[in-house]
Amino acid sequence: QVQLVENGGGLVQAGGSLRLSCAASGAIFSIKAMGWYRQAPGKERELVATISSEGSSTYYADSVKGRFTISRDNSKNTLYLQMNSLKPEDTAIYYCAQHYYGAFNSSPRYWGQGTQVTVSS
Repeated sequence: QVQLVENGGGLVQAGGSLRLSCAASGAIFSIKAMGWYRQAPGKERELVATISSEGSSTYYADSVKGRFTISRDNSKNTLYLQMNSLKPEDTAIYYCAQHYYGAFNSSPRYWGQGTQVTVSS
């Protein structure tokens, strides 16, 4: 069983930045794609960004493109999400997920518990 633990959420003013991290257990981190997802109150969970197992391919939702950067450090079993120019509409619980396969467009399989990000106007 894979365990994923997110950190780095908090309260920030609009225009500010936050860096989320996700520590993963298990020896298979480096061969699986990873992703960040978010769920705002009253809305369905949505994909934010994904990254392939080796980090060479990434995908971003249009709403965060140019503001967020997903990255990973396979030597540390850690996934990151750098969030810049934050907007109130970015307020949500952010989840990291380990995907079934190495390709960035594979489906999520395991989920973390989530970390709250709140952006004030």
